[in-house]
Amino acid sequence: MVLGVIADFALFVAVPWLTWRLLGRRIPIAVLPIVVGILLAVTRWPVGRLGVPSATGDMVGWVAVLILAFTAGLEMWQHPGEDPSVAPVPATSLRRLLTSALVALALPFGIGTLLVHTVLMPLPDWQPPDGHGWIGAMAIGLCIAVSALPVLIGIVRELAPAERAVGQLALRLAVVDDMALWTGLAVLQFAADGAGALHGWHRTQFLAALILGVMVAISGWTTRRVRNPPLWLIWAVLPLWLAAGSWASMQLGLHELIGAYAAGALMPPRWVRRLPVEQAGTLALIWLAPLFFGHSGMHIDGRALTFPSVLASLLLVVVSIASKLGAVLAYPPAPGLRGRRALAAGALLQCKGLMEIVAATILHQRGMVSNFAYASLMLLAVISTVLTGPMFRLFNGGTSRE
Repeated sequence: MVLGVIADFALFVAVPWLTWRLLGRRIPIAVLPIVVGILLAVTRWPVGRLGVPSATGDMVGWVAVLILAFTAGLEMWQHPGEDPSVAPVPATSLRRLLTSALVALALPFGIGTLLVHTVLMPLPDWQPPDGHGWIGAMAIGLCIAVSALPVLIGIVRELAPAERAVGQLALRLAVVDDMALWTGLAVLQFAADGAGALHGWHRTQFLAALILGVMVAISGWTTRRVRNPPLWLIWAVLPLWLAAGSWASMQLGLHELIGAYAAGALMPPRWVRRLPVEQAGTLALIWLAPLFFGHSGMHIDGRALTFPSVLASLLLVVVSIASKLGAVLAYPPAPGLRGRRALAAGALLQCKGLMEIVAATILHQRGMVSNFAYASLMLLAVISTVLTGPMFRLFNGGTSRE
């Protein structure tokens, strides 16, 4: 057992971290554990003899991803990377920002859903196990449309001061994308369960719904009445709040991660701004969550990573990037954001990061996407995240000449 835990951390934490440093941090560290897991799945190395994946590693990775989802909800109330010394964010209105976010979601989602349903779903290996073709296509379309808020926050923090104005606009759109991802996952799961999802509820389900309602009420009341509680009280509430949201969503037939995200989003904003959200997210991202993502890579059926599935992944990458860039270019989030600067914002938004992998894992566990679709979505997340930095530099490098 101890050997398995040590091997787990060595393969999915130490090896990715060392690789990241040796490559000069050019590749996002978030994708490296997934790459390790995929390589193990494809080559079928006998790591099982070492006890990998270990039960302890599974548990640690799962708790870390719950924390990541929770901090993603908390990040809604943060303003990461903003610095009064950098160039100001281009002026815009809330209405334009929300409309731009809607366009940046709707265009990739619509194109991706139609493409998957007409081109890929007729293939036998792409039919979802639960038999819901259109729901499976929409699930993949949702993964194509989403942007990765936690990873994007880290990317924007590393930008030069002169580049952060565009990054901040992209972050504001990504907040809406993140909300749409978790809301869409919940809606698709209800749709897959059909009308029977709301029938036959027992006391546990009603209690779960009541808990969520009470959390909303408490959030509103504390936001107005308890603005500056003692810091120890905030820390004491956090694990209870996270556990309540996760348990309630699980009992309602949704995934625990949806409840974890909702719990973070429901935390009073003034409370959140007193917490080291960035440090907690970084700790989980670099040192604990790699176990979950590495194991997710190992869970890919190596037989699903065939030449056709790789081609399908590349097709999804092209559609994801082109539709996201086209949407931001067609309706930028700020009136003054045109040309290459708009494309630079679109390059940041096409980053799929870890949240798409989490979403794909949820959909795969629920039987809403096939093994081939799951493998393609994992590759899509890795490729899009790796391309984010080079694409941003390509487009943003020419802004001074406009």
